[in-house]
Amino acid sequence: RMEWEKEFDCLTRMRAWMLEEKLATEKEIVDVEEKSAARVRKLKGAAWDAYTAPIRTELKTAVELYSVLRDEIVLLNLPEVAESVAVEWNELVSIREPFRRDIMVSTHKVLQLTASANCSSRNALQQWRKSFNGDVKELYVSHLYSEGKNQIANVHHVNASYDSDSQSVNGSEIINAFFHSAFAKHNNLVMFGEDTGKLGDVNQGAVGLQEKFGEVRVSDVGIRECTILGQAIGLAMRGIRPIAEIQYLDYLLYSLQIMSDDLATVQWRTKGGQKAPVIVRTRGHRLEGVWHSGSPMAAIINLVRGMYVCVPRNFVQAAGMYNTLLQADEPGLVVEVLNGYRLKEKLPSNIGEYTVELGIPEVVRNGSHLTIVTYGATVKVVLDAATMLAKFGIECEVVDVQTLLPFDVHAVIAESLKKTSRLLIVDEDMPGGTSAYILDKIVEEQKAYNLLDSPPRTLTAAQNRPAYGTDGNYWSKPEAEHVFDAVQSIMNESNPDLFPITI
Repeated sequence: RMEWEKEFDCLTRMRAWMLEEKLATEKEIVDVEEKSAARVRKLKGAAWDAYTAPIRTELKTAVELYSVLRDEIVLLNLPEVAESVAVEWNELVSIREPFRRDIMVSTHKVLQLTASANCSSRNALQQWRKSFNGDVKELYVSHLYSEGKNQIANVHHVNASYDSDSQSVNGSEIINAFFHSAFAKHNNLVMFGEDTGKLGDVNQGAVGLQEKFGEVRVSDVGIRECTILGQAIGLAMRGIRPIAEIQYLDYLLYSLQIMSDDLATVQWRTKGGQKAPVIVRTRGHRLEGVWHSGSPMAAIINLVRGMYVCVPRNFVQAAGMYNTLLQADEPGLVVEVLNGYRLKEKLPSNIGEYTVELGIPEVVRNGSHLTIVTYGATVKVVLDAATMLAKFGIECEVVDVQTLLPFDVHAVIAESLKKTSRLLIVDEDMPGGTSAYILDKIVEEQKAYNLLDSPPRTLTAAQNRPAYGTDGNYWSKPEAEHVFDAVQSIMNESNPDLFPITI
């Protein structure tokens, strides 16, 4: 209402100004207003007719099917059923402004009413309704993700390769090497965010980029996360490939409304007609502090359907994910592991060339007793626990999901459970958060409930924000010892003699 009042006030002042400046007479202005109003009414009517014309055609088809069905039911000597169909026929044709929903509701009711009639016309109505539902559904739910030639699924996969003398360097150096390669390759690539330019981001992943490629392509911005996302969307829709950096994962919450309402829905709202392939870069998960240490992934993934959400366990994987996103026309979020910038990794010889397939988990340790599903910073935690458990005869299969959106498109986890039949999900989100999302995907979508010999379990962070310091972190988030205890408990329940509790 306030926006309308502002606009009306502007028009009123414009009208007064035109009269004052003698740019038009009162009669001329009134004439323009009347003609404009008539034109708007005409266009409104034409738009409504264009919208309802196909619906009326579809309704006509349904009505014709009703007529045939009613006549056949009469021949079957089911007068009460035939009368019910006739009543529904009359109700459908009497709707002054029909919607497709009216057709679906009515045909559903008619199929209920005629359930006792075994006849070809009922089968015809049933088949038509199913086909109609499929055709109409495509109008409303398609193109959440790209369906064109530049979709993620069509990106050519290239494995990371290493030379015999490949060096182990800090994670920050790996991502920095990738960005230098990407900026040299893609002339339309830009990056901006809080401390991204001059400082080279707070963890030095963008060091030297501004000096080498200029302040236009690599720049600092104010502490306004919503503005960062808004700028990125506008640039992406005009052919620029922006990497919008949000300094920390919990700062992402300030821009979540823009990501959810605007960025994630661009393709869906326009049925693929418009694209905004923004890459949102942030860092999160583990850090021993009250701030910058939460992992609210469920709050994010359940609001940004339409984006890819990448949760790499290290920077070799992160670089491959960025490269995949840059070769597609999809928006994506990459959450880098905050405590991984100083961990050593081997630098691939084909940095900037290799890709990571999104939506496909990686089995990072083979095992036969139990499957542990995790992602991001907790992959290292789980691998440490798996090494400890192996000394007690428990071999864990560790699966890194790699992306939360999409999730395990080839049911890799279900294949693992066929071998192990036991499941533990480990993550840093709060109880009932991302772990519940993962559990739903595995048990319901992948139908893995019938593969389990033990109840599935989750191991998450505490309900509170991570407490401060090393000790606070230990009692706030899953550590290797917690994973060890959870796995040993599951295995002990299945066979107490073979797998005794040792702690």
